[in-house]
Amino acid sequence: MKKEFRLMPLMLLASMAFCLSNCDDNDDPEPTPVAYDEEEFYSGGRLGTAFNGSKSAFEQPTPAVEQGGFSHQFQLGEYLFERDFNQNKEGAFRGLGPVMVRNGCLYCHPAYGYGKRMTRYRANDMGNGYLLVIYDKQTEAYIRSVAGMPQTLAVLPFKAPVDESKITIDWVDYTDEWGNKFPDGESYSLIYPEVTIPADAYYAPIMVSRNGEDVEVPVSEIGVKLESTIGIYGTGLLDAISEEDIIEQYKKEAAAGVNLNPAMYKDGEYVGWYTNALSPGKKWVRRYTYALSRGPVLDAAGANAIWNITNVTRSDRRYHYLDLAGKYYAIKSSQDPEVQADFYKYFPEWNKTGNVEKDIYDYLTSRELPAEMTDEEFKNIMIWHRGLAVPAARNVDTEKFQTGKKLFNEIGCAYCHRPSWTTGDDHIQDPNGMFTKDTDMPRYPNQKIWPYTDMVQHKLSMKNDIRTGWCRTTPLWGRGLSLIVSNHQDRLHDRRARNVTEAIMWHGSKESDARQSVENFRNLTKEERDAVVTFINSI
Repeated sequence: MKKEFRLMPLMLLASMAFCLSNCDDNDDPEPTPVAYDEEEFYSGGRLGTAFNGSKSAFEQPTPAVEQGGFSHQFQLGEYLFERDFNQNKEGAFRGLGPVMVRNGCLYCHPAYGYGKRMTRYRANDMGNGYLLVIYDKQTEAYIRSVAGMPQTLAVLPFKAPVDESKITIDWVDYTDEWGNKFPDGESYSLIYPEVTIPADAYYAPIMVSRNGEDVEVPVSEIGVKLESTIGIYGTGLLDAISEEDIIEQYKKEAAAGVNLNPAMYKDGEYVGWYTNALSPGKKWVRRYTYALSRGPVLDAAGANAIWNITNVTRSDRRYHYLDLAGKYYAIKSSQDPEVQADFYKYFPEWNKTGNVEKDIYDYLTSRELPAEMTDEEFKNIMIWHRGLAVPAARNVDTEKFQTGKKLFNEIGCAYCHRPSWTTGDDHIQDPNGMFTKDTDMPRYPNQKIWPYTDMVQHKLSMKNDIRTGWCRTTPLWGRGLSLIVSNHQDRLHDRRARNVTEAIMWHGSKESDARQSVENFRNLTKEERDAVVTFINSI
């Protein structure tokens, strides 16, 4: 895979900026360069930007990787990301299962990009970045009898917790209050997904928590939504933003009367601290996932996924990722005659007591399993993860970019999609305690970066919205290259938006925190709206 390690001289960059533009602008005449802020080319700062606008744009290492001497480890980590895991007991990529969300990482992140809109759910369809969100309609909590990221795959003799062949995804047309038309008559289309999983698709009984107790409920009381993969490039740069600056952003928005999730910020205080049992007494600001469920990147979505997506154990997680209760799948499997019949064929090394039901249950619930991924392998994949560069912005020196930037700010988009941050000293933080020195990872101290996110959750109140309604502002950097990288430009948490305009208009419900910005966007001329879209596709 071709890598770009060095920053491109700006004079050469300016001459090729138009060539790297989003495909939407390819028919425009070459623009006359205009005045611009040189820093804006460096989306990830001087230490985190790669100048590559090709199909491999999301695969590049940051300059900090090379400068820190991490190039070889970066490549080894990339190797782990790009291959499927297997059932082998020895050798590379061993340890898949007993149940899993995917066989490997690229299915969700094709060409290192984003998952795309799908019309069916098959875990290993390339580009299916969807995770099932199966929840109790009454409480909005995840159900107890499947994992928080439900598995639809299993290795023999085990059976998948959810039979994916019975899952249906229907895309429903939606008409907004404006009839899907701008005041000048230009129209747009909106769709959203409805997902159905019948009762017989669930392997174990459907259990939810009600009033502190687990109870079985009918499938009619269960809701299903889709959430697709978040970006992986630039994640290390977001990790480098200081906790103090993120908390200050909450304070600023609270003072301005912005609606904030009380689980994160309440009564003038940040309360959403992330903790880890392996680091007692410590706490961290939440940064990652739509739900802001994770803290520092070394224990965030990627560090979690390389374990729970494949169920490959490691030294800090010597147990399987099963259902939230930790028992319902194990009970069902241990009592399944077909699983009992073949269990020892596939797991001959497991201690045999003569009671196969007990042995299966003990195997599935054990917290002392051998580590299948070595600490060195995990370190390498985290160096790769923290070392992925952000693509440089395109078209910065064009009039259309600068016009779109001005309008983006004027109509209010920049309030939630905060353009830039300056990173802190970027000392390495690992809630798992595996990495303790700054020299363990690529670092990005004191860099001006342009992610276009405030790192805070807001509500858009969309039809069939994300679970709980609260969603972290998605970083916009690099997204305009998705069409080149992954052959799609689908956006929003469930990929309902097939282009930037649809994504903007899905922000426009009467209850949305972004309502005023959408009204402002609607009242722009077509030329002005196109400039905003070009800007968003270029940053």
